[in-house]
Amino acid sequence: MPLNLPNLLTWLRIAMIPGIVGVFYLPESMLSPGEKNMTATALFIAAALTDWLDGYLARRLNQMSAFGAFLDPVADKLMVAAALILLVELDRTNAVVAIIIIGREIAVSALREWMARMGESRSVAVNVLGKIKTISQMVAIPMLLYYDVFVGIDLHLLGYWLIYLAALLTVVSMFYYLKMAAVPLRR
Repeated sequence: MPLNLPNLLTWLRIAMIPGIVGVFYLPESMLSPGEKNMTATALFIAAALTDWLDGYLARRLNQMSAFGAFLDPVADKLMVAAALILLVELDRTNAVVAIIIIGREIAVSALREWMARMGESRSVAVNVLGKIKTISQMVAIPMLLYYDVFVGIDLHLLGYWLIYLAALLTVVSMFYYLKMAAVPLRR
């Protein structure tokens, strides 16, 4: 495991997950419900920014590694899964939405692993649809964590619709990846 700045940022993202979840289990004498929402939102946004930063630095500093390429998507999936489970627990999103998104992540990861073993990893490489899905869920989750009005915008309502959009894009992108994987399997 190469110890470099991009990989350290990825580990930091993983280490922030208990903070995002744990803040909601603090007594109200320590943090009010609004402060819990704000803290969890800030931590999630900071973690999401490290996702962008670690990739940028890996390319910029020429510190890309096989371990980093493995760990980065794992960190993303752990962060999103933990946040979605928390949002279900807080009754801020539907369990079906969380199951769709988390289930798709597991299924597509398994599909990518299988296709890589067959030498066909390019057939299930990340595409634009998957990136749009990721953006919509990475914007929706902090809105649902914040769960309040911000500068006149009802972030809860907007986050609610964005997470449903993410779930829809999740299903569509999963079928796209399955279709792309089917082509080399027919050969």
